[in-house]
Amino acid sequence: MSNRDYIQVKNYETSAAVGRYRIVKFDAADGVVIQAAAATDALIGVSTDIATAVGRRCDVVHSGIAPVIYGGTVTRGALLTSDADGKAIATTTAGNRTIGIALVSGVADDIGSVLLSPGAIGAGV
Repeated sequence: MSNRDYIQVKNYETSAAVGRYRIVKFDAADGVVIQAAAATDALIGVSTDIATAVGRRCDVVHSGIAPVIYGGTVTRGALLTSDADGKAIATTTAGNRTIGIALVSGVADDIGSVLLSPGAIGAGV
């Protein structure tokens, strides 16, 4: 069960395809995003319900509650980061960047919910 309560959404250009409900990060140029691909990426938000092709525009939710596709088993309350496909996975690893807190439990490929609050775990980030 996913929830949605967007507070801030911004539109960006993409330099690669971005799937729906995926965690995103900035690319090399200002105003351009790509799908996140690692737990150590500087995560900035979650794409909305529309998948985006290369060079097209993508809405990114920066704050509030957003649906996100889980990449593994997630328990509500867990800190979430990105897997290699921009899907949300639980993390407790120092040095990982986080996108927020899981609001519902789920398994791989479920559409869950994240309370967006980007950050990092531990020192050295």
